[in-house]
Amino acid sequence: MNGKILLVDDDTDLRESTAQALDLAGFQIESFAGGERVLDLVGFGFRGIVITDIRMPGIDGLSLMNRIHEMDAEIPVILITGHGDVQLAVKAMREGAYDFVEKPFSGSQLAEIATRALDYRRLVLENRVLRAAAGQTDDLEQRLAGRSNAMIDLRRRVRTIGPADADVLIVGETGAGKEVVARALHDLSPRATKPFVAINCAALPATLIESELFGHEAGAFPGAMRPRYGKFEHAQGGTILLDEIGSMPTELQGKLLRVIQERVIHRLGANEPRPLDVRFIATSRTPLEDEVAAGRFRADLLYRLNVITLHVPPVSARREDIPLLFLKLVDEAAARHRRDPVTVPPQVLAAIAARDWPGNVRELRNAADRYALGIGLQLNDPAGEDAPARLAERVAEFERGAIVSALIAHGGRLRPVYETLGLSRKTLYEKMQKHGIDKAQYGGGPEDE
Repeated sequence: MNGKILLVDDDTDLRESTAQALDLAGFQIESFAGGERVLDLVGFGFRGIVITDIRMPGIDGLSLMNRIHEMDAEIPVILITGHGDVQLAVKAMREGAYDFVEKPFSGSQLAEIATRALDYRRLVLENRVLRAAAGQTDDLEQRLAGRSNAMIDLRRRVRTIGPADADVLIVGETGAGKEVVARALHDLSPRATKPFVAINCAALPATLIESELFGHEAGAFPGAMRPRYGKFEHAQGGTILLDEIGSMPTELQGKLLRVIQERVIHRLGANEPRPLDVRFIATSRTPLEDEVAAGRFRADLLYRLNVITLHVPPVSARREDIPLLFLKLVDEAAARHRRDPVTVPPQVLAAIAARDWPGNVRELRNAADRYALGIGLQLNDPAGEDAPARLAERVAEFERGAIVSALIAHGGRLRPVYETLGLSRKTLYEKMQKHGIDKAQYGGGPEDE
């Protein structure tokens, strides 16, 4: 049967029996005790579904579903629930779960749901290909949105480089979308069905960095009770993203160079080399040539990494994309927070396009989230002839944002809102009517006073 099922359950007996039942039903199944590894395996090109228990330590089933849907909202996630969690599962379906099954369940019952989910996923992927062939917006244009020449050229290069197996260096400012580009390269490659393992080089603990990357054998150091895979081995057959490679300690750069050259690793405490079949993608927010000149980065490692270099343009270099990008992000935020579609007036779009966004797409996404939630934006608009009118609009926007923020904070209950804001009950009602604010959207009942 086409497609893969990723099964997540911390209960060993239930996980093994469920995996066996699905395997006997003809499915390709891979099972996990926790959700962390699953996040390395899913993405826009993932040809499968996820079945997960709700109640688990670490990443619970709902959090796992939300993180999967941040990558691709059309990956079906089926929830396994206990009797007391049915209401929670129903709520999760409203939030995007494909379906749920209540314990105890039969293998045939789960297989039927999985078959429908796999068929749905197959149709989603086929429709995306057909839309791209028909000249309509494809996945890459959704992920790397923009009509500027810089973005058109970036998408063209990603489509060309993705299917190749060459290592890639991606350079761009913080928040510009370097990891999005890296995931797109992985999803366009023959390695798309294998893991995509992102390693934040700036966040690796200095004392455990080699064990984290290369793994270790039992007894390699005090506390190493059993053998452990490193992140490199977890990515076998797939792609390794070395995020902010310039932050990697100098002493480790030489060992990484050897891995990239020879495609083998040595676990700590082991003598035998282990072959490594991966593609390396590295990112940097500054040109690594500058780090080489400063003596903080090895020149030979740079030459190995930058077989191909992609530059992700900052938002300031594609200002004409900002209105379109903001509208897209507002729509996504409204859907994510289960709000009605939000209209953005032209004057707001103009102010957003005129503003500098040093945090790039990440900062713009945060602003879109606030806007979708009804929280006002603080925009430094250029002064002009209609500055007084814009000032009045900003005051009104601030007032509306303050009221909405208080409603969210107090679950829609009015008494603590007008007490917090120092207003009378009548004044608060008038201002809510003026700004079109409905307390029911924030949890308030028809009469909660």
